[in-house]
Amino acid sequence: VQLQASGGGLVQAGGSLRLSCASSRRTSSNNGMGWFRQAPGKERELVAAIGWSSNTHYSDAVKGRFTISRDVTKGTVYLQMNELKSEDTAVYYCAAARSSFLVTDRSLYVNWGQGTLVTVSS
Repeated sequence: VQLQASGGGLVQAGGSLRLSCASSRRTSSNNGMGWFRQAPGKERELVAAIGWSSNTHYSDAVKGRFTISRDVTKGTVYLQMNELKSEDTAVYYCAAARSSFLVTDRSLYVNWGQGTLVTVSS
């Protein structure tokens, strides 16, 4: 299974971006999916996750600003990012878990996309 993340770029603080994660098959409709990010010098961290029933989880840092969603007809998962801050600057990765449930443990994600860079200028 291949995951392709896209949608990153340069945006001013307070702006918005939408990231997309397309899978080579309908992984995103059957698997727990997550968006992670890794800033320079920091560990990769979970930003948002979604289960097969579209239940969601957000880190405290992005709660209320980011929204994860999935389009099962397209096999795509999205991350809508609003009110972006400079501290949101990172490479963002999408990933698929083996389980269909919502997964928050990074070690349970088995397929990873290549990452897309988000840079927020202050």
